[in-house]
Amino acid sequence: MQYPPALAAGLILLAACQPTGGLVASDGRTPPGIDSRADGEDGLIVGHRLMDAGEYELALKAYMRAAAQQGLNADVLSALGSANLHLGRLGQAEDLLRQAIKRDPTFVPALNNLGVVLMEQGKAGEARRIFQQAFALDSGETDSIRENLRLAIAESESAVYTAPKEKPDFTLVRRGQGRFVLLSQF
Repeated sequence: MQYPPALAAGLILLAACQPTGGLVASDGRTPPGIDSRADGEDGLIVGHRLMDAGEYELALKAYMRAAAQQGLNADVLSALGSANLHLGRLGQAEDLLRQAIKRDPTFVPALNNLGVVLMEQGKAGEARRIFQQAFALDSGETDSIRENLRLAIAESESAVYTAPKEKPDFTLVRRGQGRFVLLSQF
C-alpha cells in the first residue's frame, strides 16, 4: 500500500515523537553517550588522584594503564613503586623505584620513595645516602624530604652508637633420660 507523501511525512514525525528514541531530545536524566574518539584522562593523573584518596589498588591499575600508554619512563615506574609501597609490597616497590632511578638519576620523588622503602626494611644507612641525594637535588625545598633525611640520620647514628645487646645466657638442662633442653635466661 502506498501513502501520499504528506501522510508518509506525518507518520514519520509522529513516530519521532514516541518515547522510544527517535528524534526526542534528552530529558536531562539520561547520561550522554561515550565519545570513543576522545582521549581518555591521563593514567598518571588518575592514579595520583586515587593515591590521594587512599585507593592504592585502583591507583596501581591506573598506573599500569599509564605504562601501556606512555611506556615505562621514570615517572611511571616511580608511581608504580609508590603504589606498591602503600600496599606493603616492599620488595616490588624497591625494584620499581631502583628502575626509575636508573632511567633518571635526578628524579627526586623516586629517590625519596626509595629511601622510605629502605627505612621500612631497616636499611637506615643506605636510606640516609638516598635521602641525601634527594635533598641535594631538591635544594632542600621539600619539607618531607628534609624530615626523612633527619630521621634516617638519627636512625643510622643510633644504630652505630648503641651498646650491643646483651647475649642471653644459655643453660643446658637435663630432662629425663639422656634428653637435654636448652633454656635461656632473659
